[in-house]
Amino acid sequence: MNKTKQDLMKRFQMKDMGPLHHILGISCIQHVENGRLGLTQEMYIGKLIQKYKLEEADTVSTPSDSNVTLMKNDGISIPVDKCEYQSLVGSSLYAGLGTRPDIHFSVSNVAKFCSDPDQSHLTAAKRILRYLKKTKDFVLWYEHCGDKLIGYFDSDYARDVDDRHSMSGYVFILGNGAVSWYSGKQKGVSTSTTQAEYIAPSHAAKEAIFLRQLLTEFESADYEPVVIEEDNQAALGIARNPVFHSKTKHIDICYHFTCEAIANEQIELKYCQTKDMIADIMTKSLSRDQLEHLRLKLGLIVM
Repeated sequence: MNKTKQDLMKRFQMKDMGPLHHILGISCIQHVENGRLGLTQEMYIGKLIQKYKLEEADTVSTPSDSNVTLMKNDGISIPVDKCEYQSLVGSSLYAGLGTRPDIHFSVSNVAKFCSDPDQSHLTAAKRILRYLKKTKDFVLWYEHCGDKLIGYFDSDYARDVDDRHSMSGYVFILGNGAVSWYSGKQKGVSTSTTQAEYIAPSHAAKEAIFLRQLLTEFESADYEPVVIEEDNQAALGIARNPVFHSKTKHIDICYHFTCEAIANEQIELKYCQTKDMIADIMTKSLSRDQLEHLRLKLGLIVM
C-alpha cells in the first residue's frame, strides 16, 4: 500500500491523509484491532430527512407496507410534482445502492412510477425515508474471517399488477456482510413460478462469476465454485438437469447460461429453506419480524 502511494505521489500532486473516514456520503469505520470494517450513511440520511422536511414525521419499522399494492392508476390518488418525486426516489436509491440493501426492493418498487407519480406513490416513497429515519444509525459491518463467498437468489411470481412481470433479486455475502445485491423486474412475463425462479439465477450467476474472478485475482489462485442458494426445488432440478421437454421449451435460451456455469464449475446451486432465504428482502415487502431477521443476516447492525 505504501509503495502504491509513493508511486502515485510521483505522478500526481497529492498527500497521504491517513485512514479513510468519509467518501461520497459514506462514512467508514475501521477497527484494525479486531479486523472489522463498517460502512454507514447516517449523515447522508440525516440530510435527506431535513431536505424533505420529515424531521417531525413518525418513524416506521418497515420500508414498505406489505398490505399495500402500488399500481400506475388506482383511480383515487391525485398527481404529484414529478421533479420532487424523482429527486426523492433518486436520493433514496443512492442509500439503497450504497450501504442499505434492506431498502433496495422498496426503492426499486417506487422507482417504476417516476414518469407519472401520484399521491400513493409519494406516500410510499416518503415511508422509505421514515424507515431510514428510525434506522439511520445502522452500519453495514464486515469482519475479517475465513468465510467463503455465498449467494442467495429469489423471485416473486407476477409481482407487478400492471404488467405481471415477476421480481428477481440476489444477495452475496462475504465476511458476514452483504457485498453485492440486486432487485428488479424480469424483462418478460413468466407463465409459472418455476419459470420465474429459474430465470432469477441467471442474474445471480453472472454476478457470481464476476465476483469469483475478482477473488481469484486477490488470492492469486482459482477461487472455488461460488455456492448460490435457492428455495425452489423445481428450478434447482431444471438447472442441474437441463432437459428441454414441453414444460421448459418456452424459457428463453439465454437463461440456460446458469446450466453452463454449473457445468463449468463456476457456481454450485444448493437448496435453502424459505425462512432463511436472505434474497426475500429483495423481492417483496416483509413483516417486521422477518425483516429484522434477514437484516441481521445482511450484516446491518446498530452502531
